Amino acid sequence: MLVIFSTFPLGKGESVGKDVAKVIDIIDKSGLTYQTCSMGTILEGSWDEIFSVIKRCHNVLKKDCRRVYTTIAVDDRKGAKKRIKGKVNDLEKILKRKIKR
Repeated sequence: MLVIFSTFPLGKGESVGKDVAKVIDIIDKSGLTYQTCSMGTILEGSWDEIFSVIKRCHNVLKKDCRRVYTTIAVDDRKGAKKRIKGKVNDLEKILKRKIKR
């Protein structure tokens, strides 16, 4: 399963890098395969593993903020593994060239 999610505090101003760093620390220590970009993070794993991590991320922000915004999109493909890199690799094969990652 792949899930892309984004979570951040509201009402703390424009720069929330320190808060987002707390989230990335939880993700990095989770042991799940992940990829972070400027708009969110992709996680790969089982439903329970992923949503446990997302819950911890959301809750860590709630400790210091009255309002937290979280978006989640799920791609649940039975039996598929190593899709974070594999999906992009497949596109490169089709295009017959490397693309930006």
